Amino acid sequence: MEYSLPALSFEFDALEPYLSSEAIALHYEKHHAGYVKNLNKALTDWGDAEKHRNLSEQIRLTQAIRFHGGGHINHSLFWENLAPPSMGGEPTGAFRQALEDRFGDRFQDQFIAKSVVVPGSGWSWLGYSKTDRSLHIATTLQHDLLVMNELVPLLCVDLWEHAYYINYKNDRHNFLQAIFSIMNWKVVQKRWEEAQ
Repeated sequence: MEYSLPALSFEFDALEPYLSSEAIALHYEKHHAGYVKNLNKALTDWGDAEKHRNLSEQIRLTQAIRFHGGGHINHSLFWENLAPPSMGGEPTGAFRQALEDRFGDRFQDQFIAKSVVVPGSGWSWLGYSKTDRSLHIATTLQHDLLVMNELVPLLCVDLWEHAYYINYKNDRHNFLQAIFSIMNWKVVQKRWEEAQ
């Protein structure tokens, strides 16, 4: 079974002025598509190595599967987290209360502060812990998955430069502030409800 790019729920220009049509097209059609293509190749090669009982090759390919597979999974979540400014809504009800109980009225500030300092390339997350039944802000490097931190992903933001360099150059802070104007809180809240 091959993996494929998920359909976007918005047009490339729907997130303007926060993210341009050019930025979305490049990110989706080149970067995300590249992760999918390379994941499928690595999985095919891994299957061939397994068939020939070539354990060394399987181990080597595991790194590519982790990197490109993580890139595909994380990007798929990221696209779902975005919505045109008029459609994303705001946190409501019990979810809004859970955010306020955990972060006061400073969730956005705390999220940005933790995200802006991630070294190199990675991801920033709002996750839910089934262990302590609470919300957590977390970061991961490269394309590592949040579930590796034993958290259910609710919200994710791509911190790789390809996510923002067309519109924000190297200003990750301004990108992070802007992303909250196109956050799809309905999706985030639904994930939280399902995680419980």
